[in-house]
Amino acid sequence: MDTICKILKIPKPQKEYRFEPTRRWRIDYCWPEWKLAIEIEGGVWSRGRHVRGGGFLKDMEKYNTLAIKGYHLLRFTPQELKEGIPVSWIKAFLEMRKEVKTNGN
Repeated sequence: MDTICKILKIPKPQKEYRFEPTRRWRIDYCWPEWKLAIEIEGGVWSRGRHVRGGGFLKDMEKYNTLAIKGYHLLRFTPQELKEGIPVSWIKAFLEMRKEVKTNGN
């Protein structure tokens, strides 16, 4: 994530950010001031926790709560993170955010 932040010239996100004080949920990377959350979804091809029934349902509850709290969630695999895929998505988010602020919304 450090390289991505350098490319985009943005501050480093908070790691393992707790967005809900009543739960033990954490977001892998978060910019709370922008309400931008990033989750790295491991085990996609190895039947890891995130793709098995119970883990999938718990993630849905976590992500829905995140949305209700006004966060924007971007999800990536570890391989996508290594390849720098998040750069274009984070850049698009920041451009959208600038657009919203410019229009006074």
